[in-house]
Amino acid sequence: CMAHDSTILAEAAEWAVRTAEPDFEEWAAFTDWLEQSPAHNAAYDHVVMEAEAGSDVLRAAPANDADDTGALASGGQHNYRWIGAGLAACVALLCALWLWQPGAGERLYQTAPGETQLVELADGSSILLGGDSVLALENDKTRYARLDQGRALFRIEHDDRAPFHLDVGASELVDAGTIFDVAIRSAEIRVGVSEGAVIYNPEQQNRLVNPGQFLTIARADGSYRIGQLPADQVGEWGDGRLTFRDASLEDVATEISAATGLDYRVSPGSGNRPVSGSVLLDPLEEDPAMLGELLGIEVSSEGSSWILQAE
Repeated sequence: CMAHDSTILAEAAEWAVRTAEPDFEEWAAFTDWLEQSPAHNAAYDHVVMEAEAGSDVLRAAPANDADDTGALASGGQHNYRWIGAGLAACVALLCALWLWQPGAGERLYQTAPGETQLVELADGSSILLGGDSVLALENDKTRYARLDQGRALFRIEHDDRAPFHLDVGASELVDAGTIFDVAIRSAEIRVGVSEGAVIYNPEQQNRLVNPGQFLTIARADGSYRIGQLPADQVGEWGDGRLTFRDASLEDVATEISAATGLDYRVSPGSGNRPVSGSVLLDPLEEDPAMLGELLGIEVSSEGSSWILQAE
């Protein structure tokens, strides 16, 4: 799987500019580029959406009036505004690319829904990135990572002299010879440990999360709790299974969509309904509606989407 990094984003921005040109004819080459990886589609969609949003802002700004200068006739005014719209689109595209460029010395990895990527570190550690996820590594920090979106399974080679640090939102996790799984949900961050241990915010709470335990951190206020978790459930999504314990139906839809690439959505009013259950992912590709039987919910199709509703 290909990292959705600055190189892909730069290519996506270039294609977005070129496909917007009236005389663009390289549709076959553009289609080939899109089909090379789901990450290309995701990058192109992101750049185009940001460009459209930026263009809307720029179009809303007061336009120069040709009558103020007296230098442009009606034909000239039309050309000026056409150039202005083109410039606005290009500026918006550059802004979109700038917003997603990693910082100096930073490598950004991004997966599309249904895609995973194994990131191997120089010290023998590895990070399995789940679908629809974003991970950042810094070239000058070999024992550091930041998870910005989605989920990842960390297999870290322990080094007492150089502990591995992971930033997730405002929280910091430090390994103690560890295999642990991190998932970012809408309202919380969930960490499960199967080997070793994880230290949560060593400079503040300094709580140890041991094998067979999970840590849940509320994104709103930073409150947390520690509970029990079967160690074999940690990272089980890498083997094609997701287990939920009182997760919101909104989070269930988001996580299964990210893992499978299927488009699950929640009907209005059902998003906060707590759901528990274990789901094998591969059979859903054959029958997406099977999810209803597994979790005790109603599933209906709407175009290419699958709508989840609490019974």
